[in-house]
Amino acid sequence: MTAVSVAVGVVSSLVGVGGGVMTIPWMNFCNVPMRQAIGTSAALGLPIAIAGTVGFIITGLGKDHLPPLSLGYVYLPALVGIVIGTFVTVPWGAKMAHSMP
Repeated sequence: MTAVSVAVGVVSSLVGVGGGVMTIPWMNFCNVPMRQAIGTSAALGLPIAIAGTVGFIITGLGKDHLPPLSLGYVYLPALVGIVIGTFVTVPWGAKMAHSMP
């Protein structure tokens, strides 16, 4: 499990995707019911996103030629837009997940 966790974290940060892309199929492979895998993946997405964001901030601090309103390699207006979009769409996604077989 540790090796899979590390692989998910590394690939997620390199490809720029949330860990759910890989954790849901892995949990399904491990016989976790799909709804539980989706819920667990959503909970795991937060620490993965925070770790990735902190990593990109630290790596990009002090770099030249970054746009204004950047904190390291994180463009703050995009961060705000993603956070707002996530909070708006999460209830819809949860409702969909519970209505599907």
